[in-house]
Amino acid sequence: MAEFSLIAIMATCEIVTVRIDELRSHPSYALHHVAVPAAQISVLSSLGEFAFREPIVITRDRIVVDGYARLHLARQQGRGTIVCLKYDLTEEEALRWLVQSRRPSRGLNAYMRIILALDSEPYLREKARENLRAGGRSKGSSNLTESNRIDVRSEVAAIAGVSTGNVTKVKQLRKTAEAALEQAVRDGEISIHRAWLWSYESPERQLELLRLRRLEVGVKKKTKILISQHNAKHEDAGRDPRFFTMPQLAQLVESLSATTEKNPSALGAAVIAILNIPGQGIFITRDLVDMVRKPGQSGGT
Repeated sequence: MAEFSLIAIMATCEIVTVRIDELRSHPSYALHHVAVPAAQISVLSSLGEFAFREPIVITRDRIVVDGYARLHLARQQGRGTIVCLKYDLTEEEALRWLVQSRRPSRGLNAYMRIILALDSEPYLREKARENLRAGGRSKGSSNLTESNRIDVRSEVAAIAGVSTGNVTKVKQLRKTAEAALEQAVRDGEISIHRAWLWSYESPERQLELLRLRRLEVGVKKKTKILISQHNAKHEDAGRDPRFFTMPQLAQLVESLSATTEKNPSALGAAVIAILNIPGQGIFITRDLVDMVRKPGQSGGT
């Protein structure tokens, strides 16, 4: 199939001023609850009138293709009209433009681009059938489905700017992933590949893996803050109650050993994160310190 190109439709473009209440989101944009990041709105708002120096892009049917952040800001400011570039686009062409103009730097991650691009599947399948019939190959009905599947998947991947493998993974995880897991990959919290692997687990296991992942990320973030604080106060670190001296560290190891001897499952839920940082150090949570602290022993973080 031919690649989507703006060149073929440039001649049909015209600048128009449109009432804001006449504009509407693309059906796929609304269906999948795509939202404009608050940070993007904030940046635009700080530009004042310069935020509207470029027209937003719409179709002849007043469907917004590009410029959702500017439209959101205009509504927020109570503006009545906005300048638009109107193109003679079909709904399917508008969807392609919408997806392809929103690569990572424009606010949509790979997962969301694939979700939107998958809405083109019915159109692409029909187009594939038409191509086969036009080529006189429609008699091979046993090969029709396979040909469609390969062509459509590749076209969806091209629209979204991703690999065909990621398209397959997204389709799979949407069938079997728990809602919380799908939301996590939608928000960019975890990768498509990780979510796809986890989607084969039981619902309970998926949620547990997500919980552990969030805990691990939280521990790493907290640790980076502590390391930064430690480096800034390196000379006074020995007197800082948040940090252990060597004798205290030895006591901690001894206490941990004693705790596990008494209760082997006491540390079963502890998360261990390996940090790729220079130097030698052990960073532990306050809960763990409180669990093994000896009378009179100072605490840590």
